[in-house]
Amino acid sequence: MFKLDRLRYGVAYYDEYMPYDRLEQDVALMLAAGINTVRIAESTWSTLEPQSGVFNFTSIDRVLTAMHAAGIDVIVGTPTYAVPTWLVRAHPEVLAVTPAGPGRYGARQNMDITCPAYRFHAERVIRALIAHVCDHPTVIGYQADNETKHYNTCGANVQAHFVAYMQGKFASLDELNARYGLDYWSNRINSWEDFPSVNGTINGSLKAEFQAFQRQLVTEFLTWQVNLINEYKKPGQFVTQNFDLEWRGYSYGVQPDVDHFAAAQAFDIAGVDIYHPSQSHLTGTEIAFGGDLARSMKRSNYLVLETQAQGFPQWLPYPGQLRLQAFSHVAAGASMVAYWHFHSIHNSFETYWKGLLSQDLQPNPTYREAQTIGRDFARYGEHLLNLTIQNEVAILVSNQAYAALEAFKLFQGISYNDDVRRYYDALYRLNIGCDLIDPESPALDSYRLVIVPALYAAGADLLDRLNAYVATGGHVIYGQRSGFADADVKVRAELQPGRIRDVCGVSYSQFTMAEGVQLNVTKPGDLSPAACVISGFMELLSPQGAQVWACYEHPVWGEYAAITRNRCGQGSATYVGCQPGPAVCEQLVREVADEAGLVGPAQTLRFPAITKSGRNEKGETVRFYFNYSTETIQVLHPFARAKSLLDGLEYRKQDVLELKPWGVEIVVS
Repeated sequence: MFKLDRLRYGVAYYDEYMPYDRLEQDVALMLAAGINTVRIAESTWSTLEPQSGVFNFTSIDRVLTAMHAAGIDVIVGTPTYAVPTWLVRAHPEVLAVTPAGPGRYGARQNMDITCPAYRFHAERVIRALIAHVCDHPTVIGYQADNETKHYNTCGANVQAHFVAYMQGKFASLDELNARYGLDYWSNRINSWEDFPSVNGTINGSLKAEFQAFQRQLVTEFLTWQVNLINEYKKPGQFVTQNFDLEWRGYSYGVQPDVDHFAAAQAFDIAGVDIYHPSQSHLTGTEIAFGGDLARSMKRSNYLVLETQAQGFPQWLPYPGQLRLQAFSHVAAGASMVAYWHFHSIHNSFETYWKGLLSQDLQPNPTYREAQTIGRDFARYGEHLLNLTIQNEVAILVSNQAYAALEAFKLFQGISYNDDVRRYYDALYRLNIGCDLIDPESPALDSYRLVIVPALYAAGADLLDRLNAYVATGGHVIYGQRSGFADADVKVRAELQPGRIRDVCGVSYSQFTMAEGVQLNVTKPGDLSPAACVISGFMELLSPQGAQVWACYEHPVWGEYAAITRNRCGQGSATYVGCQPGPAVCEQLVREVADEAGLVGPAQTLRFPAITKSGRNEKGETVRFYFNYSTETIQVLHPFARAKSLLDGLEYRKQDVLELKPWGVEIVVS
């Protein structure tokens, strides 16, 4: 497990983008802001290798020299995610063929990462760059590529690899045809030479398998880069990657094009890029989700390699928000917080994605707030570095389930990540910390509660492990469609929810769409009728031993359950056959968490008051309080006596703690 030596505060820096030479001024501004780390080079292949085999590291050398003199450390990125013009001219096949057709030059991330010509030239520039910088005393680590994905590559080269992959997976075409149901619409494949492109397939099994194959391409590509870098890496240096999330105008959920858990294994430390709504839309949920995912990849601390300073115009932070955001990253286990990027560029695609400095390149209110963060990181970093965070709740996330659901557009309104976020957001607002685990995780038994959103496609082995987890005392919440199809995305020919039916104590064979339907919750508490309205897909559940937690308020479907809870063995299984709104989901999660013994002092606080905690290397418990609102709030400190890290005030149990708008407090005990 790789650990940093100090809390890192950083920026991406592109000297080659600057309108005039101002390196000395920028370094002075970085020092004044407390910046101790910069990331360079990941976008600069055409600058570093202006012609094939001709290398020019002048821009790299001048930045390394300036940063070393200032005591600022550097992470060097491999520049392979944006190809130079000369490479495309010499080898047009490096541009990926996608379902939209042949690739065109201009944008980044438009290449076929399996293309031999691309690999040859990528290896050459990686070796040249890393060999050139690895002995420099200011270089502390490397970033392999940038926000790597498969870019929908599916040309002839990829097709040949896929057919070979399928020949290795299946003993015969008869087995393939049977498992995937390819007799339908004469899709049967009778010769490997006839294996069609998957681009036009109507078979969800084949489509999901191709997407799994594409994700494996990403894992192999990144591992290949890491192995190259490791040939040059010096003791104490690390290799990382800035994994990103599904994008909905900001970082939202599980990345469908990368198996984060598999790809992260090659790296010394995981990294992540997290962008999020701001101003009145800032909740901290995306910061927490991205951080929990990154921490869970290697069950260790991680780096935030990119997050917003000013960003898009709608992201310009209110006073106090930049500081709140920085400490929110640290509270989730980040050992570095770095902005994309230091300055704002003056032309091209990302002109209006602004950095810490605006285009005038002068200090501004956001920069001045960044200075306070830099001072705090330097002053309190020894208490905040390499926090150990132990959670007793996990959300199981599955790329296969994501792909399987996407194959069937019938499920109006069911998005895999929406279901993930439905439960994650409820935990966040209840101040219940969680990890994210993948279907291969051996760690089920280390959690009291496992939430399984929309597990549409899953093998018998996974479902059996979840059943055994419940029988031995675990608690599970299943989202709708869970257990419906097998690992090959073939619907189970039995009463649903298939292999988990007995443990959940419920069955169904019919489903429909909700039109103005609301839930009739058995114990509604403070839920209003408006909060109980559902939309989208609804399963008509028949309890077989399970208790009804909610049924449908409907003249016809009212006899059916919507949400059930069942005791089984020493644990319990909750099955959700609909898409509940936030308030219903929070109440359900809280009840199950309470039964699992997970409701404690932290749950006396509710959003917009967020609290997180970890244990530092000094053995101290560090607790963070955040106010994600425009109003001053008062909360009771519900824990043992602690001392404020920021102002030295002492808090005893039940003392009032005041948080200003977008405020932060950190206490240690």
